[in-house]
Amino acid sequence: MWRKTLRKRNRRVITSPWIIMIATLCLSQGVGRVIAQSHPHHQQDEQFGPVVSAYLGYLRNEQEVVDDRVSRREISRAYYRRNSNRIRALREVAIRIARESGNDYLPELEAVASDELGTLFEHPPKMASLPIGKILDNKFRFIGSARASEVFYVFARLDPYEQSEVKQKGAAALEPQPRPVSAKPPDGTRPRRVVNP
Repeated sequence: MWRKTLRKRNRRVITSPWIIMIATLCLSQGVGRVIAQSHPHHQQDEQFGPVVSAYLGYLRNEQEVVDDRVSRREISRAYYRRNSNRIRALREVAIRIARESGNDYLPELEAVASDELGTLFEHPPKMASLPIGKILDNKFRFIGSARASEVFYVFARLDPYEQSEVKQKGAAALEPQPRPVSAKPPDGTRPRRVVNP
């Protein structure tokens, strides 16, 4: 009787490592698939340089934070949708800039919906007539719009050097231009007569 019990125990001991290895292998492949499906953009991001890839990774992390907060019911569904859409719009514009410029550089981007323009500007611009590239308040350059369930307007924040340059150009445009000096007096006026005392 005790021999049968010992044999059963030995079989369990012998087979359990195989079961554990097979289970581990299956789980690791399953987890890998889940991770790959949850981050479809990860492989796409690798085609960019380290700066752009880091920014896209930052946006992924922001989305994970928003997902986590909504799962714990810390934020409303409307807030979740708005921020998820904003992240999607920023991602779309960042990829567009990186592809068009071919550089591993991105400006600091701000994406706002039409009802949020007041968070960036004291006097919000009329977006329907705003040309791309227009500089506003010497701080922001309009990059364009992106639709992610709703329209977001994307602006690049100018760095301090760009802001200084824009202010200098603006000041130069406001200064009165010197009038050209002409040797000949304009028609209809007489030259002044010089009288010696």
